[in-house]
Amino acid sequence: MPELIAQSLIRDVPDFPKPGILFKDIAPVLEHPAALQEAVDLLAEDARAKGAEAIVGIESRGFVFGAPIALQLGVPFVMARKLGKLPYDRISEEYALEYGTNTVEMHSDSIKTGQLAYVVDDLLATGGTAAAAARLVERLGGKVCGFGFMVELTFLEGRSALRGYPIKALIEY
Repeated sequence: MPELIAQSLIRDVPDFPKPGILFKDIAPVLEHPAALQEAVDLLAEDARAKGAEAIVGIESRGFVFGAPIALQLGVPFVMARKLGKLPYDRISEEYALEYGTNTVEMHSDSIKTGQLAYVVDDLLATGGTAAAAARLVERLGGKVCGFGFMVELTFLEGRSALRGYPIKALIEY
């Protein structure tokens, strides 16, 4: 596959959010309509091929990719949000961080029994957030048909947290 437009736009920001971290900043991709369209189109193609009946976007950059993918496919867009951000009846999943834990939530009526859900985020790092989103889908009776990411940081081995699921990453570092 030829290099994506986004590949040349992602910038490295050293020591963010803390010393020793090399942050992959996707803001320039979001500011470039052709690059964003290319990423959305490729992930939508993968979701369509996997039979997605709903797109689950992980807060917050997963919303940026997930909503247009859902529109392209004509399927519902479901938000997986940080703790305390959803107003209606919800279920929660905790996941491990480097130091401590975090929680992701979904509305309890957002996934239907048997529905095939494709989970989207901008970046796959350790896989903890994505795995928590998958557990939410499954607790609601849905099935995760795949994951889509614009970027994967392969050295963090996030795929190991998502074993058994199909994963599409457009760019690997």
